[in-house]
Amino acid sequence: MSLRINDVVPDFEAETSQGPIRFHEWIGDSWAILFSHPKDFTPVCTTEFGAVAKLNAEWQKRGTKVIGVSVDGVEDHKKWINDISSFASCDVGFPIIADEGLKVAKLFDMLPAEAYLPDGRTPADSATVRTVFIIGPDKQLKLSMTYPMNVGRNFAEVLRALDALQTANGKGVATPADWNVGEDVIIPPTVSDEDAKAKFGEYETIFPYLRRTKLPE
Repeated sequence: MSLRINDVVPDFEAETSQGPIRFHEWIGDSWAILFSHPKDFTPVCTTEFGAVAKLNAEWQKRGTKVIGVSVDGVEDHKKWINDISSFASCDVGFPIIADEGLKVAKLFDMLPAEAYLPDGRTPADSATVRTVFIIGPDKQLKLSMTYPMNVGRNFAEVLRALDALQTANGKGVATPADWNVGEDVIIPPTVSDEDAKAKFGEYETIFPYLRRTKLPE
């Protein structure tokens, strides 16, 4: 069964480019982003890992840990990190999980249970391992996105989605399409007009079910 929003994500032990971890313990009280790819030394993923590395200060500002996962081993990861650092012109501060046995890929439903990696494998053999998971401090899955191999992920959107999740969960609101920090939010239909007035002050009623407001300072 695939992971669903608000499911507690699987816990696991794994080797990474920064040493062994137990996943839930590694997350701790932080938000976390687990993003996966099919193989080291691949072109699209090199650009993606570089993009994530450049956003290191943004992840930290949001109390969020980032971790990659690949079906290659630790030594390959360490060699590939040199390429990523060179491409991005910055350090790669996050760990990369070595998932040679596909344990993590299968736990997170990125590959069929019977999947295996043949000798001389290529990225096509693990092509479905191209997913982003945003996980809350409660270890629950908050959002997932899956991409094909030939389309690079937009980590500005991952960052925007993280902002929206942290705002919605932390403030008891919803966010509209294309929302960015500082813009108006939506008052959930479960909140009465009276309670909305008490909590948010002035708000705009577009439809009885669509009310827009600014977050209190």
